[in-house]
Amino acid sequence: MSEESRMRDPATLSDEEWRERLTEEQYRIARRGGTEPPFTGIYLDTETPGTYRCACCGGELFRSDAKFHSGSGWPSFTAPARPEAVATREDRSHGMRRTEVLCARCRAHLGHVFPDGPAPTGLRFCVNSASLDLEPAETAPADRGPADSVEDRRGDEPG
Repeated sequence: MSEESRMRDPATLSDEEWRERLTEEQYRIARRGGTEPPFTGIYLDTETPGTYRCACCGGELFRSDAKFHSGSGWPSFTAPARPEAVATREDRSHGMRRTEVLCARCRAHLGHVFPDGPAPTGLRFCVNSASLDLEPAETAPADRGPADSVEDRRGDEPG
């Protein structure tokens, strides 16, 4: 892939450029509106804290604290990281009427949103793992413990 295509706005990439950037499965799902079989996605049971980004453009989509086990067979979230991170449109494919969820930045197909999720939103964003990349949250260095905080050290200072 050329340096020029790497630096371009993802919304302007050609179909050929997407094919070069993505795996076959990612392309089929994210660029062609496919779906992965239920209970097969790599992020279905993941509980790692972090940020779920678009596999196509890297845009922030969901945070792990909004993820829940829906039993649907796909990673599910109660809300996007920011309302403007995703876009929706009506999907009447396969004889159903659903609301498709897309990356607002590059228009990648993510999955669908349903009104049967838990509080506080009542929504279930049902997302294909192939459309996501998990960026694990930064963790504190292993050699730092609670006693290393400024507040805890104050009690050890002479009065």
